[in-house]
Amino acid sequence: MKRRRFITASALLGCVGFGFGMRPKKKQLLHHVFFWLKNPNSEADKQELLLGLKTLEAIPVVRQFHIGLLASTEPREVVDTSWQVSELLYFDNEVDQKVYQDHPIHQAFVKNYSQLWQKVVVYDMVEV
Repeated sequence: MKRRRFITASALLGCVGFGFGMRPKKKQLLHHVFFWLKNPNSEADKQELLLGLKTLEAIPVVRQFHIGLLASTEPREVVDTSWQVSELLYFDNEVDQKVYQDHPIHQAFVKNYSQLWQKVVVYDMVEV
């Protein structure tokens, strides 16, 4: 019986200690970019842009990296379906996002792939 009490007490103390020891979640900066291709029906242009976007994942300050294409969800008035390719990047803070902007890999991406798009829209947000 003493062993069972010890195990129960240890488990409870572990849970309490875990709860008090947890660190608050770090608030990240999200950088969401939407691309409108010059040739929106060109699969080759889309694939070339996707290849270029994948190079950006190598930038050390990028914490999460996602590339996406337009989803075929139900049409609604509030959904913009005019873009072709998107990227969503997570950074620890605004300083890291600036490092990303100035990084040679990002600069090369813009130089080598900007001929593929006619429009880019960026939404940057900080988690609350």
